[in-house]
Amino acid sequence: MFANMLAVARRVMNQLRRDPRLIALSLLMPTAIVYMLSLFFEGVDVPIFKPEQFVVPIGAFIVHFITYALCAIVLVRERTSGTLSRMFISGYRPVDVIGGYLLAYSGLALVQSLIVLIGLSLLFDLGYSIEVFLTLGGIIWLLALLSITLGMLASNFARSEGQVFPMIPLVIMFSAFFSGVILPIDRLPDFIQPVRFITPMYYANNNIQALIDSSRAPIDLLNGWGGLLLYGVVLLGLATYTLREQ
Repeated sequence: MFANMLAVARRVMNQLRRDPRLIALSLLMPTAIVYMLSLFFEGVDVPIFKPEQFVVPIGAFIVHFITYALCAIVLVRERTSGTLSRMFISGYRPVDVIGGYLLAYSGLALVQSLIVLIGLSLLFDLGYSIEVFLTLGGIIWLLALLSITLGMLASNFARSEGQVFPMIPLVIMFSAFFSGVILPIDRLPDFIQPVRFITPMYYANNNIQALIDSSRAPIDLLNGWGGLLLYGVVLLGLATYTLREQ
C-alpha cells in the first residue's frame, strides 16, 4: 500500500514541476498577503489591536485558505481530466490516492508555512525563541496538511470547478468566524459555539495562542493538539471513504 502511495506522490510531484504557475501562485500569494498584513497593522493605532496576538493566527489562516482552495480546485481538475479514473483502472485504491496526494503536497505546504512564519517574524519583529518558532511552524504545517485533506474531501463532492467554487468561501467563512481568530468563542451565542469543532483553525488557533500568550489559561488536550490530530484522522477517513471514480 505504501509503495502505491509513493508512486502516486511521485506522479503528482512530476506534475507540479510541469506547472510552474501553480507553484509560483502557491508561494507568491502568502508572501504578498503577509506584506499587506504588515501594511494594515502599520496603519492601525487602536489599543485593542495587538499585532503579536493576531498576526500568527492570521498567518496560519492564510496558509489554511491557500492550501485548501488550491487543492480543492486541483483535485477537481484531476477528476475532470480523467486522471483519477486512470488511477483506479490501474489498480490504485482511494487510500493510495489520498495518501499520495497528501505526501506530494506536504512539501509545498511546508515551504508555504515557513514563508509565512519567517515573513511575520521579520516584518513584525516577533522575537520568538527557536523552540517556539519551530513549534509554531509545526502547528501551521499540520494545519496545512489538514487543509489539503479538507480540499480533497470537498473535491469529492464536485464534478467540475464551477461546483467546487461555492464550497471554498463556505469553509473559509466557518474558519474565520468560528475559530476564535477574530472573536473569542465564548462571546458567541451558546447555540452556535459547537460549530467551532468542525474547523481545524479552531484547534490550531488554540495551540498558537497557548504558545504566544503567557496570560492565557492552559488548554486541555481535546481542544489543543489532541483535537488537531483527531480531526486529521477523521478527515482522512472521510476523504478516503467518499473518493469515488465517478
